[in-house]
Amino acid sequence: MEVHHVTEDAETFTCNAYLVVGDRTTLVDAGAMDGVVDEIREHTDDLEAVVMTHQHGDHVAQLEAVCDAFDPEVYAYDDHPTRTHEIDDGDTVRIGDEEFDVVYTPGHADDHVSFVSDSSLFSGDVVVHDDGAFEYGSFGRTDMAGQSRERLIESIQDLLERMPDGSQSAGVEHMYAGHGGVFHGDVRDVVTTALERAEKREPKYPDE
Repeated sequence: MEVHHVTEDAETFTCNAYLVVGDRTTLVDAGAMDGVVDEIREHTDDLEAVVMTHQHGDHVAQLEAVCDAFDPEVYAYDDHPTRTHEIDDGDTVRIGDEEFDVVYTPGHADDHVSFVSDSSLFSGDVVVHDDGAFEYGSFGRTDMAGQSRERLIESIQDLLERMPDGSQSAGVEHMYAGHGGVFHGDVRDVVTTALERAEKREPKYPDE
C-alpha cells in the first residue's frame, strides 16, 4: 500500500493526513495545513474518497478545500456538509488497495472511528505510537469536555478484538495515527501498551 503523509511538513498545528494511492485513491483525514491540496496534487490528480476518523478541527479544517479541488466521496460517522456516505461500526470501506473494517472508537471524540485491515491500522487519535507523553504506545487525551477515559479504554479493547491476531497472516504491521510518527512492526503490541497505560487512569499530561 502506497501511503504519503501529506501534512508532514506542516508548520501549524494539524493532524497527520494520509494519502493512500491505489485502486481507490483515498485521503484519511484532511488536516488543517494550508496547501494540503497542493501536496495531494504532487501524487495524484484524482482523489476518489476522503475518510474521516473524527471531526476535531485539526482533522477537518481543510476538508472543504479538498472537496472543492477534487470532488471526492466523503465518509464520516457524524454529519458534515461535505459528507456523502455515513459510516458506522461494522461497515467496510476501501482505502487504496485494501478493504478496511470500521471500528467505532469514541472516548477522545464521540464520532471517532478507526480503520483496520489485515495489514494496516488508521487509528486517528485513539492510539498513537509516540507523542509528547509517551515514546511507545500512547492514547488520545480525555481531559477536555465531552471526553471519557473509561470509554476510550473500552474503545482500545474493541480495537484489539477486531484486529487480526496474526494466526492467518503476518498480522497488522503498519500503523498510521493522527499524531506522532508512522509505525511499522508489531502494531498489536503498540495498541496493547497504550491500553495498559490508559487503564492506569493516571493523567496523560501532568497538568490535566
